[in-house]
Amino acid sequence: MNKFKNELAIIIVNYNTRQLLDDCLESVYKADAPKGGLQVVVVDNASRDGSADALSLPSGSLKVMRNERNRGFAAACNQGAAGLRSDLVLFLNPDTRLFANSLSVPMAFLADPAHSGVGIVGVQLLDETGTIARSCSRFPRPSQFASQVMGLDRVVPQTGHAMREWDHLETRDVDQVIGAFFLVRRAVFESLAGFDERFFVYFEEIDLAARARQAGHRSVFLAEAQAWHRGGGTTDQVKGIRLFYSLRSRLLYSRKHFSIFDRLVMSAVTWILEPISRCAFLAAQGRFAEIGHVAEAYRLLLRHRNTEAAAS
Repeated sequence: MNKFKNELAIIIVNYNTRQLLDDCLESVYKADAPKGGLQVVVVDNASRDGSADALSLPSGSLKVMRNERNRGFAAACNQGAAGLRSDLVLFLNPDTRLFANSLSVPMAFLADPAHSGVGIVGVQLLDETGTIARSCSRFPRPSQFASQVMGLDRVVPQTGHAMREWDHLETRDVDQVIGAFFLVRRAVFESLAGFDERFFVYFEEIDLAARARQAGHRSVFLAEAQAWHRGGGTTDQVKGIRLFYSLRSRLLYSRKHFSIFDRLVMSAVTWILEPISRCAFLAAQGRFAEIGHVAEAYRLLLRHRNTEAAAS
């Protein structure tokens, strides 16, 4: 095994997040620098707000890659990580801000030979009120999606795949850490061929964590380090399209990881239970305009399904 050199590369995928990105990069510079060196790569997915213009770090270690079109989160992450030689790669959302120990503590954890079986690490994420966010999840199952769709997981958190019942106050093995701060050994990431680029956005980190687990690599939530996470900062736009990508990624994940029976259940939850539940909830809340977003998402999902069927 190669000697751990304490090198880190940070990949930030940007899409129209100007002020958030500036604040994120400033916090990266202020965090404890890795002893072996730090490289930061910003991959801009055809932003229209000028957020990738004139970016810099005082150390001069920033590389900006510009795409002429929005390639999606998974593809942009792979693009930024291609050719890197650092020990570790941190996929960091632009709506995060690092603290002094956000890098040094998880890097030291992975450098410890006792943790050689750990492939992925996440840290405590604090929301805008300073509260510890419930950021880890179980690998999803159809019953958990059904619980989420019906709102049962808000009453009985253990029935959902998000670990809302756990206070996130101690370090422990988990199925999946959130993609907002996703620290992975480069060798593990490359052995898995990176993120599956069929996930345009959403579920790409769950899929990678599942494949890592299958290959024998653990994921750990580390409570001794923190970062700030706004949440939703990169996807505040176009609710119908955002829902479409979530639904599409969910179905792709089920095709990859579920049995035939579970895939059928997942299809029923997605195509029947979810739209009925969403529209009923919005109507009960008097939010009739948002029902149009649901209709738009399912129109796009149906078109995507027909396109896939025609291509097969």
